[in-house]
Amino acid sequence: MSTQTRKERDRAQRRQAIVDAARELSAADGWDAVTIRKLAERIEYSQPVLYSHFAGKAAIVGAVAIEGCVELTLALRRAHDVARTPREVIDNIARAYLDFADADPARYDAMFVLTTDLTFGLDAPQPLRDAFAAMEAMFRGTAEGDELGARTEDAWSALHGLVTLDRSGRLRPELRERRIELLVDMWSSLS
Repeated sequence: MSTQTRKERDRAQRRQAIVDAARELSAADGWDAVTIRKLAERIEYSQPVLYSHFAGKAAIVGAVAIEGCVELTLALRRAHDVARTPREVIDNIARAYLDFADADPARYDAMFVLTTDLTFGLDAPQPLRDAFAAMEAMFRGTAEGDELGARTEDAWSALHGLVTLDRSGRLRPELRERRIELLVDMWSSLS
């Protein structure tokens, strides 16, 4: 192995260690606890080493968000693949999204709440576009172009609203299932 290859591998491993430490620390103590100083201590490197990989906290949050989008895409695609009807596609994807958000709130916040250095929309990095495309599967075949995008953005907004309102205790837990059913009924009627 060449010296250059080893250096590139070591750099990639350090970068991943920073992302992993940020994810672990945020899951345990929240994103406010994630600082460059704490991350440097946790991975046993100096702060300048962290800055050689990331411009700052927003870039680290963005790296966690990108990894989260890869995982969300896989979860949504699995949900789609086991569905037998168009209604099941919508139901499965909606539930997979909500379950994903519930499983790791800190990662979800990195993806959709916190400030990052990521670009969203048509110029977004591929993992973000892949996650959006997996959400579009709810309406593919019943809409196309801007209509498909608008329906998907509305569905994403509604699911995100459920996640954030539920997490903050503003929704009645006993109505969770009914809220999901109503959304699925509404979105299925668009077919």
